[in-house]
Amino acid sequence: MSNADLAIVSLKGLSIGDALGAALGEGVSTEAAGAEADHGALPGTPWQWTDDTHMALSVVEVLLNYGEIYEDALAERFAQRYSEEPYRCYGEGAAWLLRQYADGESWRELAKEVFQGGSYGNGAAMRAAPIGAYFASDPATAADQARKSAMVTHRHPDGQAGAIAAGSNRLSGSDLLSAVLLHVPMSETRDGIEAAMKFPPSRYSEAVKQLGVGWNVTAQDTVPFCLWCAAHHIGDFKTAIWQTLRGGGDRDTTSAIVGGIVAPAAGEIPEDWESCCEPFPDDVEF
Repeated sequence: MSNADLAIVSLKGLSIGDALGAALGEGVSTEAAGAEADHGALPGTPWQWTDDTHMALSVVEVLLNYGEIYEDALAERFAQRYSEEPYRCYGEGAAWLLRQYADGESWRELAKEVFQGGSYGNGAAMRAAPIGAYFASDPATAADQARKSAMVTHRHPDGQAGAIAAGSNRLSGSDLLSAVLLHVPMSETRDGIEAAMKFPPSRYSEAVKQLGVGWNVTAQDTVPFCLWCAAHHIGDFKTAIWQTLRGGGDRDTTSAIVGGIVAPAAGEIPEDWESCCEPFPDDVEF
């Protein structure tokens, strides 16, 4: 597949994970979610995606239009989409930023003001996987482009580290965590990824408790677990998503990150799940 095709497949996987996670909802216990995973119980359709997909659409559009992340264009696209559909479950900080951008304010100044030093939320990571797919043959470039995509809204080092980790992924699984660490700067998020390397799949419950599943909606509380799930199920999209959902927490975002990483590596999107998911908007030309 071409770079563009890989990015689009990643976006589709991201949107399915996002929409399924949103349909199932947050806060489900590990035990209850595990029962869902074991039985394959799917929610009613259509599954509506959230801000995770809404922002990732803009990321992919900029990649396809420019061949790289052009921050000004990305900020403009984020603001335009938010203005059109502000109901997509945006966080308070992101919503405030995008309203200011829509009014003509500069992202270069405002992004530093959020949370008194920049956001370290998981919002930059949730939209970054298509960047890794687009630059799959060049992880170093992917990492740099993911950092640029984060700068528009997340100026805290951990917010950027989360995007780099989710956006410098590879199309193979066994060495995913160690490969990602080559590009993630020193941060709490990096510490979490290093900790994730210690957990085999058999220690699932411990991994959930130690790594976090997005309860705090931060990069450091979200990305390590997502990479761990993706690394152990890189060739099986459905299993990767179900194992992510089992953990509970911020399920639309954790599943979006994992879906975006695993889909291009698995090579296909399950048609039965894709048919359950809300389609992309009519103005999307891919």
